[in-house]
Amino acid sequence: MLPDQSHLSLPFFDATHRQLGRDVGAWVAAIAPGIDESDDRAACRTWVSALGEAGYLRWCVPATFGGALDALDSRSLVVLRETLAFYSPLADFAFAMQGLGSGAITLAGSAEQKHTYLNAVARGDKIAAFALSEPGAGSDAGALTTTARKTADGWVLNGEKTWISNGGIADFYCVFAKTEPDAGTRGISAFIVDADAAGLDASRHIPVMAPHPLATVMLRDCAVPQTALLGAPNGGFKLAMQTLDIFRASVAGAALGFARRALLEATRHAQSRRMFGHTLADFQLTQAKLGQMAADIDAGALLTYRAAWLRDDAVARGSSSRISAEPAMAKMTATENAQRVIDAALQMHGGLGVRVGSKIESLYRDIRSLRIYEGATEVQQLIIGKHVLATASTVDTKGSDA
Repeated sequence: MLPDQSHLSLPFFDATHRQLGRDVGAWVAAIAPGIDESDDRAACRTWVSALGEAGYLRWCVPATFGGALDALDSRSLVVLRETLAFYSPLADFAFAMQGLGSGAITLAGSAEQKHTYLNAVARGDKIAAFALSEPGAGSDAGALTTTARKTADGWVLNGEKTWISNGGIADFYCVFAKTEPDAGTRGISAFIVDADAAGLDASRHIPVMAPHPLATVMLRDCAVPQTALLGAPNGGFKLAMQTLDIFRASVAGAALGFARRALLEATRHAQSRRMFGHTLADFQLTQAKLGQMAADIDAGALLTYRAAWLRDDAVARGSSSRISAEPAMAKMTATENAQRVIDAALQMHGGLGVRVGSKIESLYRDIRSLRIYEGATEVQQLIIGKHVLATASTVDTKGSDA
């Protein structure tokens, strides 16, 4: 089963993206049926190893350190995630967390840090994790309470991180902690903490409705060397936001993969399911539902591809401007629309749609978290709203009443 990839002919993409989409589609279609995903932690390790061996993790890091391109390319990340998600949400997760978990190192790491970690990430030899969220600091990252105290030998970290993807299987964590506790977001720094560091405990696994390796990570007098500091002191919050900006459009890409699979499953079911002497597809109500589903997918897709293209174009031009509103629009629209598409597909399947183990049932569980992680829908609305207000204040409306 290969997805329709006609969207890759859109002008947002070039020949490299189109070939990448074809290659990863053929590869994952062949390998996915043979991977047992009943144990999400074991399966995630398997996917990381397979993605590394096949060379697809090279798109998570720059070429200087084993990557495929000179710089991270948002459109490539979207193409990869959309295609992987179509076949296996866990494969998408494994790929995405390698990028997100190492993204801060790509952006701000020293030459030694990049050499140590990024090459291993690209090969699939090290599993990465991004440790920002805390029990009292999710959408409000500035409320985090994990601290990092300077010592003669380095730093000592204390605190609790939760909802950490790859928690318990990661080889290293990019941890964000307060180095100036009273300075709010201006007092946050980033650190690379190896999983075997004394005082780090990631054994508290978090079971979720769509099984993925998540855990709470405890830091109790966790000592790290001076070289563990990632980027500038007190520059951690900006670094975290920059990292999320890069990968936010790719979350939308994953949602598109889920939605496209749901639409295909619904279409095939409608064409084969007979009732009242006809197929389900013969009824106008079914046709209208499928039409709405297709339009919802394309609406999210166009916003997603635009956001990825804008970021890549800005990088190519050497622009330092932060692009936030467009990825927020993409993430919000693609995930919310995918939820509606999958719900409609499940409804079309009737009782078969809620049977545990069916593809539609698993998609229904998988899509729900995408509307929350890497910025909930409500956070994206705030980002977009602030952008609208800021833009409106610069618009000259003189003579507009004429």
